[in-house]
Amino acid sequence: MRRERHDRQPGAKIQTRLLVYFIGLSLLPIAAMATFSYLFLNRSVEKWMGRLPENVVERVREQQREHLAVQNRDLHETTTLVAAMIKEKPQSEWQATLDRLILTGEITAVEIVSGDGVVAAHSETTVPDSQRAELNSLLQSARGPIAQSDDAFANGKGFDLMAVPLTGPWRLMLVPHRRSDTDVNDTIAGSQREYQHLLQTQRKVRLLGMSTLGLMTLLLLFASTWVAIHLARGFAAPIRSLAEASKEVARGNLSHRVDRIADDELALLADSFNQMTAELETNRRDLETGAGALRDKNLALEERRNYIETVLESLSTGVVSLDRGDCVTTINTAAISILKLNERPSVTAKLTNVLNSDDATVLERLLRRARRAGRAAEQSQLTRGPGGAIPVALTATALRGTDNDSRGVVLVIEDLSELLAAQRAAAWSEVARRIAHEIKNPLTPIQLSAERIARNFRVRAPSGSEGAKVSPNVPWEADVPANGDNPNGSGLPTDNREELARVVEECTTSITREVAGLKALVDEFSRFARMPPPRLEPADLNEVVRQTAQLYSERLDGVELRLFLDDVAPQAMIDIDQLKRVFVNLTDNALEALASMSDERCLTIRTKHDATRDLLIASVEDTGEGIPSGDLRRLFQPYFSTRGRGTGLGLAIVSRIINEHGGRVYAEANTPRGARFVIELPISGL
Repeated sequence: MRRERHDRQPGAKIQTRLLVYFIGLSLLPIAAMATFSYLFLNRSVEKWMGRLPENVVERVREQQREHLAVQNRDLHETTTLVAAMIKEKPQSEWQATLDRLILTGEITAVEIVSGDGVVAAHSETTVPDSQRAELNSLLQSARGPIAQSDDAFANGKGFDLMAVPLTGPWRLMLVPHRRSDTDVNDTIAGSQREYQHLLQTQRKVRLLGMSTLGLMTLLLLFASTWVAIHLARGFAAPIRSLAEASKEVARGNLSHRVDRIADDELALLADSFNQMTAELETNRRDLETGAGALRDKNLALEERRNYIETVLESLSTGVVSLDRGDCVTTINTAAISILKLNERPSVTAKLTNVLNSDDATVLERLLRRARRAGRAAEQSQLTRGPGGAIPVALTATALRGTDNDSRGVVLVIEDLSELLAAQRAAAWSEVARRIAHEIKNPLTPIQLSAERIARNFRVRAPSGSEGAKVSPNVPWEADVPANGDNPNGSGLPTDNREELARVVEECTTSITREVAGLKALVDEFSRFARMPPPRLEPADLNEVVRQTAQLYSERLDGVELRLFLDDVAPQAMIDIDQLKRVFVNLTDNALEALASMSDERCLTIRTKHDATRDLLIASVEDTGEGIPSGDLRRLFQPYFSTRGRGTGLGLAIVSRIINEHGGRVYAEANTPRGARFVIELPISGL
């Protein structure tokens, strides 16, 4: 195996790795088994041979307890007898009595001491120097708190002490000789020998078990290593064949195949490899065949792209395509000319960065609307720097992918200079015709009224029985004075004066009414021509609707006014006065449409926030007779009116105000009857 790794034969590394893995995996259960066997052997040995030492120790402890109990009882009896004997003696004989007791040889030391530690008599036998310190320490401690009770016992390392009370504050303390118990010592020595024999037997049993366990462990390690080597070679041989085959495939030899070495999953892997190489060989042939077709398609696409670019370059309308970041991807020559660009923008340049600030503002507003609504169009003016302003029609269309994600915007710019000039000439012609028509209508009753007055003055002036005749060369003012008297001295009859006054009153009223109509017509033209630009400020559209409704609170004439306002609608950038004029105009039209209705006369004003498109939507709905479908698209044109009277400028002014706010207004049929005017306003303004 080392030689194979040194020669870098395919599969040598994985064979070594598999061998290490197999040996490592086999070591885990072997180590677990060895540990379990070791613990089991120790536990068994301790269980089989551990009870006897415990019995021996317990027996010795029991004998020691019995011996100490007997010895302490004897000591207490001896001390009590000595105390009784001393009580019969006077205090002067206490020392002599203690000396005699020492001579008996049963007592090591005896003394009489008071409660505060004063020794009245003391006697002791000769003790070795090695035991002197212990004896003194025991006596010194007994003179303290240990002897405060009636009977006190103190045990030292080599001495015992018993203290009993005498008369008064005096106590007797007695330290006997420690006697050795031969039976106890013999028992302990026998137990020690038995315990040592048991330990030797336990070592032999443990050594035998450990030797057997070690031999089994080595045999298992050898067997697992041999199995690991065999399995590693069995795995490595097919892998070596696959590695050699993969090198051949990497060199481009897709006809190389792997021989089946086994009948297991590795054989399936070899078959899959052979199938893969066969498919790769087939795919390579197909790719080589399709590469030519792909080149042909690319050439066709290149020709089509050149054709489209040629078409775009030939258009007089500017076309600009932008990506998601508003960077220019394509732009034709017409767009460069209309925008007065010095050079074609690069593919990384944003269109708004190559324009002046005014034009950039116009386009940015249009692009925002297109992304929000999908398509946006407006007519505006591009200043183009020193090149001069031109009117243009701008149309922006958002490009959407299959998953409705933004792919950019296509911007179409059309120069309206020539078109607007032609439209302006046609418009002036139409204005002149309409003004002539509108002015001619009131002039006719004015002329008729004046002629009627003149005729009545001439006819009712008396001149003989047949009536006076006025000379055609003499003005009628000369025939009839201002006071109505005849210049010949004869005045008008009373009935003629009354009739003349009535005629004059009717005619002057008609003239005044028609002149007022002319003045209103001139005022409408003036307002339409000189409408100021909107002053946008943050405001609440609902409040504008409420103020408009308040103006009509006493002018509804039986019409039911309903308000459905979106209370959570945000504020928008609007001109309050101009929007109030819009709602007043629409409300007037609705009330006029409801005037001829006899049932269900209802006027509804709604507001709604469209968060998806970032719009505020307002609608004015009535239940009148409605608007003919053919007139819906012409309602907002100047001078168009569905009524027999009116200038036709009201809805044109509404449309202009809404357009200057960056929104739109349209009319549609209401359900079940009537008309609905819908206003859409951007929340962020222009």
